[in-house]
Amino acid sequence: MPKSKALKKIVILGPESVGKTTLCMELEKRLNVVVVPEYARKYVESLNRHYTYDDVEIIAKEQLSSFKKAIVENPDKDFLIMDTFLIVTKVWFTHVYERCPKWLPLEIEKEKIDLYLILKPDIEWVEDPVRENPHIREYLYEQYKKEIEAIGGNYVEIGGVGNIRTKRALRAINRLKK
Repeated sequence: MPKSKALKKIVILGPESVGKTTLCMELEKRLNVVVVPEYARKYVESLNRHYTYDDVEIIAKEQLSSFKKAIVENPDKDFLIMDTFLIVTKVWFTHVYERCPKWLPLEIEKEKIDLYLILKPDIEWVEDPVRENPHIREYLYEQYKKEIEAIGGNYVEIGGVGNIRTKRALRAINRLKK
């Protein structure tokens, strides 16, 4: 009986308005992947109030649940791509609330991600009702990078405009196949 291939787990992260969702869609067109969409946007858009600490924890738990479910349901895919994941949520907890749930750092360490693609804030900010941080994108970018480095995560920084980002991401992902 042939051994099943191991699904490679990739997380795309970066501050707001750096093209994470766009990159996910481009990679989905070109690779045998399943993309787990960002949950925070959908959740926050459904609120009739400003989000709270408890809301952010709900978002984090749903991200984790969707990630685990996608792994189980897609054994035939080469890659699982997360449009943001727990590191972003951890940084957000720390930035906004100066604390985070005890379980979150443990889950980040437990979930072995094969590659983080961290998108540089080198493209123009696009205003959006859910986005709120045009002036701290570089700060958030550095925080995400520090978190990845703290767990010894494999990452590639992706910059550039348009198709350049996609090409750089594909090059980094193709290295995983080897």
